[in-house]
Amino acid sequence: MRVVLGVSGASGAALALDCARALARAGAEIDLVLSAMAERTLAEEVGPGAQGELEAMAARVHPRGDMGAAIASGSCPVAGMIVAPCSMRSLAAIAHGLDDNLLTRAASVQLKERRPLVLLAREAPLTLAHLDNMRAATLMGAVVLPPVPAFYLRPASLAEATAQIAARAVDLLRLGPPQARAWGA
Repeated sequence: MRVVLGVSGASGAALALDCARALARAGAEIDLVLSAMAERTLAEEVGPGAQGELEAMAARVHPRGDMGAAIASGSCPVAGMIVAPCSMRSLAAIAHGLDDNLLTRAASVQLKERRPLVLLAREAPLTLAHLDNMRAATLMGAVVLPPVPAFYLRPASLAEATAQIAARAVDLLRLGPPQARAWGA
């Protein structure tokens, strides 16, 4: 089963790596597409080898400008898509159908094909435009999952918190048994 992992330039680059790890545990083949700012954010927040590590987990890495890539078409059989992290710019483009790069086009394909699309929207505080875009994306079928830690699990580290958030995002694709720790577990 194939899953598209889009990585935008919002802060929270570790979420992309954790989502890739959780997708691998679920047995998914990853189709990866990164925005230009994602490359910079991965390097600044995780380290210079982060992009290479992420790409090594992918079955396919698509250039963001390749609008002819398979994932730009509804005929490409994928189980869904996660955008982690999802910048407000990418959210706005998705919410308004502005398929101006492969990341936003692949997200639009998920919506038009009624496939799961999970957006780890990363910004705070939120403006009314952000909220309106979240509402619009939700009305079209996307799940907006702000990467808020499950504090009740008492994560011992930021890495533990991001891993839990990523597992929750992958669980929303319903690829197999749940990976995220549940309340009371």
